[in-house]
Amino acid sequence: MKHIKILIFVLFVSVSVKAQQLESLIEVALANNPEIQKFELRYKIASEKINEVNTIPNTEFGVGYFVSEPETRTGAQRFKVSAKQMIPWFNTIAARENYVGSLAKAKYEDIVIAKRKLMTSVSQSYYNLYANKAKQKVLIENIELLKTYETLALTSVEVGNASVVDVLRLQMRQNELQQLLDVLIQQFIAEQTVFNKLLNREKAVKVTVINELIIPSESFEDNSKVLELHPELLKFDKLYYSVEQSELLNQKESSPMIGFGLDYINVEKRPNLDFGDNGKDIIMPMVSISIPIFNNKYKSKTKQNLLQQEEILSQKQERLNKLITRLDKAVNNRVSARISYKTQSKNLKQAKNAQDILMKSYETGKIDFNDVLDIQELQLKFQLNQVESIRKYYIQSTIINYLTN
Repeated sequence: MKHIKILIFVLFVSVSVKAQQLESLIEVALANNPEIQKFELRYKIASEKINEVNTIPNTEFGVGYFVSEPETRTGAQRFKVSAKQMIPWFNTIAARENYVGSLAKAKYEDIVIAKRKLMTSVSQSYYNLYANKAKQKVLIENIELLKTYETLALTSVEVGNASVVDVLRLQMRQNELQQLLDVLIQQFIAEQTVFNKLLNREKAVKVTVINELIIPSESFEDNSKVLELHPELLKFDKLYYSVEQSELLNQKESSPMIGFGLDYINVEKRPNLDFGDNGKDIIMPMVSISIPIFNNKYKSKTKQNLLQQEEILSQKQERLNKLITRLDKAVNNRVSARISYKTQSKNLKQAKNAQDILMKSYETGKIDFNDVLDIQELQLKFQLNQVESIRKYYIQSTIINYLTN
């Protein structure tokens, strides 16, 4: 559901069934993209480190043999066995877990950000493919239109109302459009490779795009107020929190450590003597404490943490400024795309009216094929610009949704 919310822009598509196609492709990308898997593995590694720090220092064991056996009243000491365990100050281990856990939470935001970026990239590539196909369709229609004009020109040549030059010019124009069409086909193949690799599948897999996109007549709600909840900003909050946990851990580690130990000394019996403690082994429990008297290390760490928090706040503000700028630019570009689309629609309607007038002139035998080519060129320009306006509108919509949903 979280992924679907980010893709609200697919609702702009006129047919909801067609919109589901893009949504399903995005789900494939989220499941297969290696970059997402990379960030998920990093998060798992960071989470596993909690188990790593949930430990106490190694238990120390020692064995010593008296080369020169010291004599005691109860006998000579032969060898010594000792064991010692240092224990961190109260709640130090919990502080370590909290610190490592806070770093893992910051890593999780990397996954969220990467998924948002992947969704945006997949959608933008999809809209590029749509625009390419739409432009191909426009070129094919115009080539067919020119063939119709060519037939009319040949008929006019027969009755003396046009010259062979007019026919040749129409044919050359067809060749130019065919060249543009061939280039678009190659560009589609290249963009299809980009799209398929985002889904981590073979580059030759055929991508079928929707037949038609329209620009909605009304503007959608501006969600710029929720920009501060963007994962790119939340990551800084979690990093700030991790520094707080680092300082708490620093305070705990600057506390003393308590140690418990036990020494066992083997004592050999004294010969030719008979008394109660003859050869009695020595057992000595011990308690020790480790105090960081020279604690400049911990004081320096505290200063570093304070400076790091200031740096994070500055980085967050810098990122917020960039996101606000990017959002404002995307909103304005989308408005511009809508304006351009409306203008091209008006121009295209007028061009078709001019085309109809020329066709009526043909019926009276007064057609000027120079005007025909001029009108056809204008009509093609308006059609391609209209498709480009639609592409820009949806590209900007993906950026807006990346930032606000």
